[in-house]
Amino acid sequence: MSEVKEAAVSQLPVKEKKVSIVDTFLKGCAKGFKVGIENITPAMILGYVLVYILKETGLMDLLGTVMAPVMGLFGLPGEAFAVLISAFFAKASGCATAASMYESGVLTLGQASMMLPACILMGTLIGHYARIVLVTDSNKKWHPLLIVVCLFDAALSLVIMRIILMTMGVM
Repeated sequence: MSEVKEAAVSQLPVKEKKVSIVDTFLKGCAKGFKVGIENITPAMILGYVLVYILKETGLMDLLGTVMAPVMGLFGLPGEAFAVLISAFFAKASGCATAASMYESGVLTLGQASMMLPACILMGTLIGHYARIVLVTDSNKKWHPLLIVVCLFDAALSLVIMRIILMTMGVM
């Protein structure tokens, strides 16, 4: 009789322990911290170091001269292109580069403000492309379009921000 009872008890659904919201939150924090340390931080450092190398080697001046006509379309000095290069690797790196250029007098407050939405819209393009597009094995014919859309969005944000800041009298 006890065997029948044990068999019946073993077939009863096991009540699962309810996971607390605090445990879920802490696991999410740990995952987020790991992603930040392994993925985001190296990209930020790479972008910022690249800008530093450009400054120290004098290539920033050359880049500023070469890119002056393009960046001039947006009311920016040619050196502002370094912000976009840095943002290409990490959004935060691009924003930090804009802040650094503002602090050193290369960009005005309005120009640095203009750059921030572009950094966000185009930022971390290399990392996102590698982690998402290549990993998902998407159709290769769309790869250039995926990059161009981000660059177009960034350029459009520069135009829109310039109009907004000019309307406000900041530029």
